[in-house]
Parts: sequence; structure tokens; C-alpha cells
Amino acid sequence: MPREWDAEGTVLITGGTGALGALTARHLVARGSRDLLLLSRGGPAAPGAEELLSELRAAGAHAEVVACDITDAEALAEAVRGRRITSVFHVAGVLDDGVATTLTPDRVRPVLAAKATAARLLHELLPDAREFVLYSSVSAALGTPGQGNYAAANAYLDALARHRHTRGLPALSLGWGPWDVGAGMTGALTEADRERAARSGLPLTTAGTGTALLDAAMAGADPAVLPGAVDVAGFTGREEVPHLLRGLVRGPRRAAASPAGEVSFAGRLRALPAGERALTVLERVRAEAAAVLGFPTADAVEKDRPFKELGFDSLTAVELRNRLGAVTGVRLPATLVFDHPTPEALAERLGAELVPPEPGAADALTAGLDALEASPDALSPGERSRLRVRLSALLARWADDQAGQEPDDTEDRDADLAAATEEDIFALIDSELESP
Repeated sequence: MPREWDAEGTVLITGGTGALGALTARHLVARGSRDLLLLSRGGPAAPGAEELLSELRAAGAHAEVVACDITDAEALAEAVRGRRITSVFHVAGVLDDGVATTLTPDRVRPVLAAKATAARLLHELLPDAREFVLYSSVSAALGTPGQGNYAAANAYLDALARHRHTRGLPALSLGWGPWDVGAGMTGALTEADRERAARSGLPLTTAGTGTALLDAAMAGADPAVLPGAVDVAGFTGREEVPHLLRGLVRGPRRAAASPAGEVSFAGRLRALPAGERALTVLERVRAEAAAVLGFPTADAVEKDRPFKELGFDSLTAVELRNRLGAVTGVRLPATLVFDHPTPEALAERLGAELVPPEPGAADALTAGLDALEASPDALSPGERSRLRVRLSALLARWADDQAGQEPDDTEDRDADLAAATEEDIFALIDSELESP
């Protein structure tokens, strides 16, 4: 059955002094709630807490802010003791974004605790709550770059809501996308941030839209929903499309489907003189980095300045990886920006991938010797004899070239060969060719 709004009893809001907690508190009071308990780590000393309380009380509500570590069972039990809690809004959360290879236990544990541990404790402490609303994240359903720990924590909220629902208990998990409320976990957003969100396929949720979606979700019967808009155009052409959107989003364009005459980026590079290739790749890297950061031109991206100093974080680093992958057609690792920390280093890596350097003379000779070592029986006795003569002449010429020079430490073996007699050289060749 659809839920009905319950304005009686005490409404408990975790993260109550944060941006989303405060937004929720104001909205609930506007809808008729008159008794609110706001929990946060900072309590009354949290930034903006005093102003929020004054605003809620001016609207006719009795509101209290209590300092509480909601991941601590005893502290949470003490905070709710003696209160008639009829509605729970678990809004609190912690972010610690990073690519999966950087997510140590110390970076995962706090994120899980703020969401999952606290939700479990609320579930156990308040079995009679008539409303149990969990602020989850779209990251749990679609996946968002650099948020593996946050996605896991919110997936727990979605699962808990469904678990409560199957037991006949009230539950609603809201998989919110990114918000634009000027503070909180997303912080104060710039215009570049908003443009980047629009490109991502997950437009920002404003305060007015968010509260309207909250009302609609609470009036429905589903225990887990994804409130908000999804712009499939933002996902179109990506190599990795979230499973839920694969029926709506067109995958990456195959090379065979390219318009006639279209030349790939790698093809254009190969057509350039060798001296221009590195500059071309570097300029493309700088242009894509500027687009990700919202800079008006690539001139703001210095070639030897670390990406971190330019303003990149784990999320923007993954976006740059995705953009360069789409341009070049090369599958690139999520750690690309971290492994190659400047535009110049990254361009060098891409250039070597797109147009591998041609092997030099030394590489070809080394490859030939490697082949001889790998197949010592490949030469007939006559071929070995002719090879001995040629190698002998070559080593003698090298010895003449190095006459009077002091060999450095890295040339010890060459010096030994130069000093060897012809008999020593023949013996060495025979042993190398005949060794297993």
C-alpha cells in the first residue's frame, strides 16, 4: 500500500545539520512535522546548526540538535532513549573517493560505517518507526567513477530497505544522484562542475526538485527507487554503460561503422612527420584536460604541471581517461592520470601506444641474437663457421674503435670481448650456440 505522511511523533534525522539533513528538516516542518531530533557529530556546535534551529522553531516546530556518533551503538541508543521516534530519515554519509586500487581498509571502513552500520543500528533500535527512509545513492545502482566504497555502502541501504519490506516493515531507500544545494558532501559547485555533471548523464538535483521527488517516492509503494533524471545522451558512446541503461543507451561506435573516408586519431598521427606527433598528442591531452576542468582554453593546462595541482581528483581523472579513450580508441586504465601525473608524461604514454616507435638497429641485432640463443641448432656447421668469421671481424673492428678509451662500468663485458683472442671468441660462440 502507498505510504501516508506521518506528521506525529518525533522525526529523527541523521546528518541533521548537513546540507541535505537541513533541507529535509525544513521540508518536513513545511509538511506539518512539529518535533524533530537532529543528530550530527558536531551537534549544536556544527556550522549552521544555531541558524537552522532558529528557522525551524520560527516555523512552529520543536527542534533539538544532539551530538552523536551514529556508528556507536551505545551513543545512538542514548540519543533516542525516552523519545517516541515515529519517523527515521537516515541522511548522513561520508565520502572518500578514489580509484579501487587506492581504497585501503582505512578508507573503506568510515564510508561503510556512516551509511551501513548506522542504518543497521537504527533498524534494530527503532522497530516501531512508522517511516524508515534511507538516503542512498545512484552509485549503488549505476556505479560512479571513483566511488566503489560509497557504492557498496549504499547498496547495503537498498538491500536493508528490501529486507524490511519483505518483513512487512516500512522502508524506503532513495538512490539520489548528485545534488546542487550549495554545501554538504558535494560542496559549493562551480559552473564547470554543473557542466561536467550534465555531461555525465546524471543532472544535478536542486532543492525544489529533490523535495518534490521525496514526496512522490513516499507516496509510492516501492521500497527502493532512483529519484531524479537520467540523461542517456551522457552515457551514449561510452565503452562501459551501466547495466540498467543498456537497453536505452547506444554503445560505442565500431570502427567499421565510421563514415567513409574518416581517419582515426592514430591514423592522423601516423601521417604526420615524426617530429610533430608528440606535440599533436600533447595538445589533445591539454585540450581534453581543459574541457574536464572547465577551463576556457588549453593554455591554462601547463604541460609539466601535475594534474593534482591543476585541480584533478579521482572523479575528474576518470572522466579524462574516458574522454581520451573515446578520442584514441585505446582502452586505458582508470589509474592513467595517477601513473602519468603530468600532461607531458601522459601524452608520451599515449603517443607510444598509438604509434609505437620503430625498432632501431641495436634492437634488431639484439632480436637476432635472442633468436640464435633460443634455437642453437638452427645453424648448420657451415653457417656457424661463416658467422664466426663475421663476428670475429666485427669484434676486432670494435676493439680498434675503442683503442685508448677507458671503458666505464657499464661496458665491462664489451671490454672483455675486445681484449679476447680469436680463439676465446670462437669458444664463446660455440658455447652459446650449443648451450640448452
